[in-house]
Amino acid sequence: MNKTFQVFILIVTLVLVPMTSAAQPSVAQHSLTQAQASRFAALALKCTQKEYPNKPDHTINDESDVRNPRAMHPAFYGCLDWHSTVHGHWMLVHLLRLFPNLPESKQIRAALDANLSAKNITGEVAYLKQANRASFERTYGWAWLLKLAEELHDWNDEDGRRWSRNLAPLAGAFVEKYLAFLPKQNYPIRTGVHPNTAFGLAFALDYARAAGDKKLETLIIERSRTYYGHDVNYPAAWEPGGEDFFSPALMEADLVRRVMNKAEFARWFHRFLPGLASNQPRSLLQPAIVTDRSDPKLVHLDGLNLSRAWCMRSIASALPQNDPARRVLARSAIAHANAALPYITSGNYEGEHWLASFAVYLLTTPAP
Repeated sequence: MNKTFQVFILIVTLVLVPMTSAAQPSVAQHSLTQAQASRFAALALKCTQKEYPNKPDHTINDESDVRNPRAMHPAFYGCLDWHSTVHGHWMLVHLLRLFPNLPESKQIRAALDANLSAKNITGEVAYLKQANRASFERTYGWAWLLKLAEELHDWNDEDGRRWSRNLAPLAGAFVEKYLAFLPKQNYPIRTGVHPNTAFGLAFALDYARAAGDKKLETLIIERSRTYYGHDVNYPAAWEPGGEDFFSPALMEADLVRRVMNKAEFARWFHRFLPGLASNQPRSLLQPAIVTDRSDPKLVHLDGLNLSRAWCMRSIASALPQNDPARRVLARSAIAHANAALPYITSGNYEGEHWLASFAVYLLTTPAP
């Protein structure tokens, strides 16, 4: 491990360790240095306007519908796939807000200005309205688009306000998709990859609360309780799956802590994962091992380690200060962060086009 990342891991440890102390149950708002923010921003800037290689989620309706990625998605055509470029844009906005004097700030603003124009967003909305687009990016891409809209929503910045206005029609289109789809979805999708229902609901709920959308918030709270409120003895020992970047168990708990008060959540959590305070199951608490970071599916496990860490941090902060599960989760969160953070810039595009967003979310999003 090089010296830069040794320092970086020390920062992560100092941020996450306080969660083991009853005197300090929450984490700092951010732990990134400006130098690290620049390093992560460079990864997104390298790909938000890089059209190829590309892996489109596209149903071809007829021969005229065979189009290049930028023609289909004038705003979000880079970073290999639509959702990755969306959360790359979220990361750039987020880093710009945290570090206004970032050396890359002019380059970031130029890229955001080019991609988040009113014309380009109109093109994205038009794509959604075409036939056979009902399940496009459901719900992973939906969630990240709303996270981007949330990030822009309250930013006191002239460019940010313009981008927020431009993005509003697309955010509104995805809100409508949530409102139309969730009442029809009887069963949650408990997968460790993109369709995971708990993740899609968690980020959408964050957006609804930030934007004051009571209709969306009420529906998500109802759906979350209906899907997950009675879960007990979750089989978390079956995790991880071989290409997971989410823990279905922890992502569910991270959603449920958003919709229950702390006392109710603590009761639910210990029914849901009754062995966790005793360090069980071990497979949930030990970081996943990545054997090949040039493999686009195996490198998902780096993302799993990062998302597990952010879920563990938030879950621990939502538990009572004297709950023994807090210490278990805090230790495991540190181990998971340490296992993944040195490899965000691995030199392999398979991971570099998206992992920085997960790392930035982990390191800069305050626990509840």
